[in-house]
This record gives sequence, structure tokens and C-alpha cells, in this order.
Amino acid sequence: MSAALAHPIGQHTIEDWLATDQPEDGSRLELIWGYFHVSPAPSVQHQFAGDELRLLFKESLRRAGRDDLTAVTAVAAEVSSLLRTGLIPDVVLIEGRPFGQSVKAKNLALVAEVWSPGNTLGERESKLVAYANAGIPYFWALQQDRAGHVSVTAYRLENGRYVEEMTARPGETVTIKAAPEPVTFDPAVLSP
Repeated sequence: MSAALAHPIGQHTIEDWLATDQPEDGSRLELIWGYFHVSPAPSVQHQFAGDELRLLFKESLRRAGRDDLTAVTAVAAEVSSLLRTGLIPDVVLIEGRPFGQSVKAKNLALVAEVWSPGNTLGERESKLVAYANAGIPYFWALQQDRAGHVSVTAYRLENGRYVEEMTARPGETVTIKAAPEPVTFDPAVLSP
């Protein structure tokens, strides 16, 4: 049985979430299985990693002549109405041009999350299950250690589950193919 199906669904809907103002202090309000979750405001290192990753995606898409995808940071993503899940991934690749208050899961080609030392295992697993259940083809997890160094684990969706393609660590230049277009970089560029 899927972890999502075993978890009780809360009362809040995607519509409730979208109608609720985000906190003014920079923290993020997300909806996970019908329950509101507030994450602290991202650190400077966290934002730096997300911004740099967005630039890598943008350059990769531009080199490939892909104007059908757009790289965006920190956008509201309607992951699942059924599972009442709305998240704010750190970086997404959107099919088409960005517009509106949020993006539907069917328009997400890739989602990336920057995991900071404070993210719980439960939060990470819940998000991973939600993205997979939504059918988002690619997921990248950026793991920040306490010193700010970032490693990247790239996954591709196969039979409704994410399968790891590779983990890249700072100091090694790699090409990750678990993306709409291959991305070549050294994860060291994601650390300030």
C-alpha cells in the first residue's frame, strides 16, 4: 500500500491553500495531505543553491533550443487535489511559459528540492511520494551539509516510483541525464 493511502487526509484543500496568504516573514506555507505545514525561511545558502541550479537548467535548455520549458524558483505547485497536496519546490521546469498563481502537476517536467539539515525525513519522504504520485518525470534532491556544500541526487520516474540515476558531489564534473535535457556541471557551483 502506498504511504499516501495509509496516511489520513486532512480537511484543507488546494483551494484553501491558494487562498491563504504566505507568511510575511519569508517562511513557506505548504499543504501536505490536507494539513498546513510551515517551513522556516530558507537560508542564504539554500537560496543560492536554488538560484544557481535554475541558471544551470536555463543554460541547458537554451543550448538545446528548448523554448517549451521554463526554469522557475519557489513557485506554488498544485501537486495533487486528491491527496490535498500543494508544495513550493525550490526549482521547477514548467512546460510553457509561467503565468498565474500556481502551476499544475501536469505542467511540471522536473522538480528540485534543496534539503537543508533541518528538513525531517518524514517531510522529505512525503514530498517524494507526492511528486511521484503526481507523475512528475524527474526529481532532483540537493543535499546541503552544515558547511553549505551541496551534493545532487537525480531521479527519474519509472512505474510510478523514483529511481536514482546518480549522486554527484562537489569537485566532480558530471552530466545528469535525468532531466528533459542533460545538464553538465560540478555541484561545487551550487555552494557560495
